[in-house]
Amino acid sequence: MAKKYFYLVSLLVISIAAMFITARHQKQENKLYDLLDRKDYTSSTSEWAFKRHYTSALREKIKRNPSDIKSMNALSGLFIQEARVSGNYMYYDKAALVLANRVLRLDSANFGAMTFKSLIYLSQHHFADGLAIAQQAQRINPFNAFIYGLLVDADVEMGFYDSAVANAERMVSIRPDLRSYSRVSYLREIYGDYPGAIEAMKMAVAAGGQGDEPTEWSRIQLARLYENTGDLDHAAMHYAIALNERPGYPYALAGLARIAMGEKRYDEAISDYLKADQSIQDYSIKEELIDAYKLAGRHACADSLSKLVIDALTKDEQGGTKDENIGHYADRELAYAYLRVNDFDKALEHALLELNRRPDNIDANETVAWAYYQKHHASAALPYLETALRTRSKNPVLLCHAGLIYEKANQPVLAKACFKEALSHGPNINPQLKSACTH
Repeated sequence: MAKKYFYLVSLLVISIAAMFITARHQKQENKLYDLLDRKDYTSSTSEWAFKRHYTSALREKIKRNPSDIKSMNALSGLFIQEARVSGNYMYYDKAALVLANRVLRLDSANFGAMTFKSLIYLSQHHFADGLAIAQQAQRINPFNAFIYGLLVDADVEMGFYDSAVANAERMVSIRPDLRSYSRVSYLREIYGDYPGAIEAMKMAVAAGGQGDEPTEWSRIQLARLYENTGDLDHAAMHYAIALNERPGYPYALAGLARIAMGEKRYDEAISDYLKADQSIQDYSIKEELIDAYKLAGRHACADSLSKLVIDALTKDEQGGTKDENIGHYADRELAYAYLRVNDFDKALEHALLELNRRPDNIDANETVAWAYYQKHHASAALPYLETALRTRSKNPVLLCHAGLIYEKANQPVLAKACFKEALSHGPNINPQLKSACTH
């Protein structure tokens, strides 16, 4: 009899716990997020005032009608845009994905929600998942340009470059605009066509609204192309224009900082990087700031910031094991973060984790090759390097890495050719790397 009551009580406890977990999960699924306050220059702009008003209106509509799919999709898109502007992807990806999933529970074939979910997965570096959802959405609406943009992005990240080119061509044929021209530019860069990449990115900038964030982001990419081809005058000009159109724009500040660093104006570079870092949460800016600190001889600052970056990236990635709505794969970023502190074993560990998820991607292969090189295993680096070079990219950093690996692997002819191509236009790259390639 006692055993019978024990089992009944146990079953009751389990049932109550299950009900509690289900209720908490449903509450989380129906949570309606809001915009976070901005603390930079944009907090006083009319653009921000409009976005806050629009967000409030959408939230009220959804509260009044929990099945208002149109408003939920609009709010999800707004959160995705705010993630890009603020850099707070952890919060806004979750906010947007909760809404997208909510729409898909009401309408499993809703095209808008599927595109947003794909975009969020790509943002979180869940590239295979993002590609699968984009392919589903494309079958629902094969005449939408935006979905082909997502397919291009996912194909590139997975290393399916031929498919990316085909999808970019389809995208341009449907809607030639900033989004399609910028993707054409990126693919031309991947295939080593810098003049063509610059031409397409100019078209992207011209197609955008003056001062709009997507336009100035494209202008930053154009400036970066000029940097890689050694045309620093045009690069600096476009960074200055972007900064004038969007005062305080962090990526423009980072671009000017990079040029200053290349010209050994380290204090000026650090100042601009710090301003950029205060405006947006972007680890790439922090990583360049670390390099600037090192070049300026401020090693304690570099070490402190390196630890902060590693801790933050690790926390982001660990969050993904607990909640699929906020998970962010960051192994490639962690690999380079560990390389900066000379922890080559951890760097290789994370580089291989990244490669396992997308073995055909040239950047993932380059990261593994560079980690092996730093561990003095140049021969082990070679097969990954060959994959990284398969699109004939002329990226100067990639070619410098290739030259150094070939040199250590006793292939001086290939090393010399890579060094020559990498430095032929005087690119604005890390001075220490450039020096290593000109010995």
